[in-house]
Amino acid sequence: MSIKNKIKVLFLSAEVAPFAKVGGLGDVAGALPVALEKLNIDIRICMPFYGIIDCKKYLIKKVITDLYVLMGDKDEIINVWQTFLPKTKIPVYLIEHNFFNSKEIYSGGRVILNNKYARGLDDLKRFSFFTRATLEVAKKLSFQPNIIHAQDWHTALVADFIKTLNSKDDFFANAKTLYTIHNLANQGITKLDIIGYTKINSNLPIIKVDAQDGDINFMAQGILGSDLINTVSPTYAKEILEHYEGAGLDNVLKKRKKDLYGILNGIDTDFFNPEKDNLIKQKYSLKNLKQKTINKLALQKQLGLPVDKDIALVGLISRFVWQKGLDLFNEDFSKLNCQFVFLGTGQKEYEKILKDLVKKYPKKFSVQFVFDEKLAHLIYAGADIFLMPSRFEPCGLGQLIAMRYGTVPVVRATGGLVDTVKEVKSKKLKIKSSVGTGFVFKKYSSEAFYQELDKALTVFYNNSKLWNQIQKTGMKQDFSWNKSAKKYLELYRKLMSKH
Repeated sequence: MSIKNKIKVLFLSAEVAPFAKVGGLGDVAGALPVALEKLNIDIRICMPFYGIIDCKKYLIKKVITDLYVLMGDKDEIINVWQTFLPKTKIPVYLIEHNFFNSKEIYSGGRVILNNKYARGLDDLKRFSFFTRATLEVAKKLSFQPNIIHAQDWHTALVADFIKTLNSKDDFFANAKTLYTIHNLANQGITKLDIIGYTKINSNLPIIKVDAQDGDINFMAQGILGSDLINTVSPTYAKEILEHYEGAGLDNVLKKRKKDLYGILNGIDTDFFNPEKDNLIKQKYSLKNLKQKTINKLALQKQLGLPVDKDIALVGLISRFVWQKGLDLFNEDFSKLNCQFVFLGTGQKEYEKILKDLVKKYPKKFSVQFVFDEKLAHLIYAGADIFLMPSRFEPCGLGQLIAMRYGTVPVVRATGGLVDTVKEVKSKKLKIKSSVGTGFVFKKYSSEAFYQELDKALTVFYNNSKLWNQIQKTGMKQDFSWNKSAKKYLELYRKLMSKH
């Protein structure tokens, strides 16, 4: 593709790893652009310049001073700094404003609005301002994108902004919008006065439709206003059209069913690579998988669990929230012949469930209420089994990373977990020529989860040959971004052919 015909993408995200992230969104935003650039796409990333970003670690230079952005009752002033995704030439533009000085990415405030949970107005103002500012940055840099790729509710208003601007200015006249839903449950619901604040044209049909119930839903705006929509696994794209999984937006999504696609997330297979991972105790590969045990012993020792290579070690790394299935754990799990290690932070009620188990069974349960990248890698490498008992899971990255490290996943049959974990199906769990990569349970219940984990443990203890084949089959799976990036390229080309 010639330089002239090169696809130009403005990529908007509230989180981008390694600069600032809370969850999977940051991982995706830090990895997908790298794969897209390899497909000869000119991609530029915009994100807020949070106070949490380590300026000493990354080479950051100011490229725009005192740029005006009209929001609310006055022009706000931003500065723009530039860095690059590590080991690439992909520019990352950091938007500096008082909105983002905090060491926290999100304010965390929630209110009840029209009998629905809504975000505190601070975050809605911050991210609508960020979205609007990115367009001014592109104009100032004379970067005229073919595609504006918006991630999740934070940047969902970009299509509304473009429609509003196009009535006055043709800079974005040929720009098409792709809106990626990472988690439909987080929607960005707020009061109607956000429209006055953002200066979006209140006569847009989708604004009028959305405002009928007395609020504005950022996610709904992204779905209704963007040219194409995708979510992060094929199964989740189907599930969200149903009432239970649609989080109240199933009817909105059905209106755009023909424009809705599911593309699996990938992982950074260079960063998550047991053969080269400097964060684990002992590197290993398919050829010397037994070396994995050294990581297990190191993990047991570090966490104060009995050090025993023969006992199964079961890991879970997650945000401790309603979605993730923490409420399925009860005292019955203490009867299983294994050790448990949990890593993450979240809501107090789920932290309490885990704290109570640790208190009663300190030799069987360990919980670390922190975000610790190094410990996470050691769990992926040291555990025998990895748990994801989610109520719903748009894609999930944990199971992909676990399989990469030869750690066998036990997951619930939902979303991307269905698309990525091949269920071990074998009569009496005897070895087969074609074996699965993990264990899957369907019903969201403690009993179903317990039984599937017990089934996995039975294989672990009684059929080491089958267990080893499950591990190796998982390690051979290709979860790189290469395949997914090609599917995004197909969507970009589809968008560019739209008139």
